[in-house]
Amino acid sequence: MNTERNNNHVKSPVLRWVLIICGWISVACGVIGIFLPIVPTVPFLLLAVACFARSSERFHRWLMEHNHLGPLLHDYLKGSGIPLRAKLTAISMIWISFPTSAVLFAEALWLKILLLAAAAVISSYLIFLPTAPPNDRQKQPRQ
Repeated sequence: MNTERNNNHVKSPVLRWVLIICGWISVACGVIGIFLPIVPTVPFLLLAVACFARSSERFHRWLMEHNHLGPLLHDYLKGSGIPLRAKLTAISMIWISFPTSAVLFAEALWLKILLLAAAAVISSYLIFLPTAPPNDRQKQPRQ
């Protein structure tokens, strides 16, 4: 066992459980964010990693080694950005859902403008976020 890692864990059992619960709630919100473009994925997963780093080595390792979530976290934590496919998917979903919501559900003009402005701001953030280079795992066919 890595003693340096254990020194980062909180001492209080109550706080440890609070961090574990917050971590799992963040994982759930991050997974929801994969499918709903208005919910951010990476910030919730980063919060989960931080919570697990202080509370559970097992959960931290699970999240960092997860087949789908782990590479996104590794790239973002290294400053490499997000994969091009994730970036394109997110921008596409934003421009499908936000204008649809503005036209079908928003009655007030200010709300329609706000939705379209939010779509533009989020898209700009994603466009200027570094794009992670493809790694060996993404290049190899699945077996």
